[in-house]
Amino acid sequence: MARIVMKFGGTSVADLDRIRNVAARVKREVELGNEVAVVVSAMSGVTNTLVKYCQDLSPLHDQREYDAVVATGENVTAGLTAIALQTIGVEARSFAGWQIPLVTDDAHGKARIDSIDGAVLIAHMQAGRVPVVAGFQGIGPDNRVTTLGRGGSDTSAVALAAALKADRCDIYTDVDGVYTTDPRIVPRARKLAKIAYEEMLELASVGAKVLQTRSVELAMKERVRVQVLSSFGDETGASLPGTMVVDEEEIMEKALVAGIAYSRDEAKITVRRVPDRPGIAAAIFGPLSDANVNVDMIVQNVSADSTTDLTFTIGRTDLPRAQAVLAAHRGEIGYSELLCDPEVAKISVVGVGMRSHAGVARTMFSALAAKGINIQVISTSEIKVSVLIGAEYTELAVRALHTAYGLDAVS
Repeated sequence: MARIVMKFGGTSVADLDRIRNVAARVKREVELGNEVAVVVSAMSGVTNTLVKYCQDLSPLHDQREYDAVVATGENVTAGLTAIALQTIGVEARSFAGWQIPLVTDDAHGKARIDSIDGAVLIAHMQAGRVPVVAGFQGIGPDNRVTTLGRGGSDTSAVALAAALKADRCDIYTDVDGVYTTDPRIVPRARKLAKIAYEEMLELASVGAKVLQTRSVELAMKERVRVQVLSSFGDETGASLPGTMVVDEEEIMEKALVAGIAYSRDEAKITVRRVPDRPGIAAAIFGPLSDANVNVDMIVQNVSADSTTDLTFTIGRTDLPRAQAVLAAHRGEIGYSELLCDPEVAKISVVGVGMRSHAGVARTMFSALAAKGINIQVISTSEIKVSVLIGAEYTELAVRALHTAYGLDAVS
């Protein structure tokens, strides 16, 4: 008998028929004698609708009320899934994050998990019941509902798997594994049998939508075995072999590049003609951090007149908040102009093989140049090279790089 956490994303629970399909999959695991906990996302499109309601009312909405609104999507799915399970003879009970409790900090909209008490869920599983948990949410120190940020249901699932000491965490989604890039853009993308935690972390952090970044961080830290599967199998519910996210040591032959990722959810800000003096970076990025605005790529250009231009990227949805913060601190920073561009995309190549091979960046730059694509910002890590380009070149860049690194599947 195994203890399993099964997580189902938005497309897997998009309507009542798909929720019935989820219930049937869960029932099969229960009938095999396994203890099962289920984590669900909101039905496909629901969260986007709820977010838009908040943004349309006020771009600078109260994040606590934002959480109260957007967390409802997962609550609905959890209740419906529990009903579907009960209908086919499986004892089940839905749980909101606060009922576990899944305790977070007070960073509403982007909360981080502080602790999970798995005792209640374990008791239900040992009694033969399936707890169905609303992902993406918890309860903060102010006793209000918090959300973990977009894609946070993956984080909920991995955190629960760790707290429950589960044998594995199965992430069911609309793809049957992790591919070398988005197969909707590159039909010849290849599915990977295994991928290292570190590679998956980098891919998730730079735009790959299969797993959420924090869920991979947590899986790597807690050594939770994660399996990525499709929820759209055959009539028996069987899925094609998925992708295992594992320790690097389990991968015998490490490819130079494991995959190409992209993100269109970026915005570029340039703070023009800032005094070039010690502490100016802290004056800019400190208030942004206090406002829970995450900064990614950073480039600084120093001029001969003792001023500097600072360019950096943030999430596109954070742009109004970042503009307001920087405007409020303009006197302290002393900049002359603020330029904002939401029409950009980040393209990244990732692979643990980069540690032992030279020329990865050169291949990237040459391939983009051959297609006439201008690079605006560059950042690197030990196993990743990322560039910022105009959003209109996203698909062209991904295809060119996939071919340049020899990732196309053989026909």
